[in-house]
Amino acid sequence: MKKKILGSILSLATIAMFAMPAIVAAQADPTENYGLESNFTDVAIGQNDDLKGSIANIINIILGFLGIIAVIIILAGGFKWMTAGGSDEKVGEARQMIIQGVIGLVIIFAAWAIASFVIGQMQSVTA
Repeated sequence: MKKKILGSILSLATIAMFAMPAIVAAQADPTENYGLESNFTDVAIGQNDDLKGSIANIINIILGFLGIIAVIIILAGGFKWMTAGGSDEKVGEARQMIIQGVIGLVIIFAAWAIASFVIGQMQSVTA
């Protein structure tokens, strides 16, 4: 009985998850362009941007990917913990994965803060 109720709830949640964007899109104003212009001059690969801006974009992209990897490590540790089945060894490994993922996130945030500060100072000095 519990499995049927849980299955029904999950089915309704899945249907709602996929149906909500269609409902919201049907209510949208068709004349609104949501900030999208017909010319995308700032999105090209060969755009005219200074070296400092390009380096800042590259650093932000790399740190973004590293942040995603750290979150995946934390999620994998949580999954490993939940599927450990009470084994102390597996729980210890999962705890280590979560701790390492959190330490990685702290390092990534610190690196982003330092890089943001340094690039901001370079742009203000050389501008």
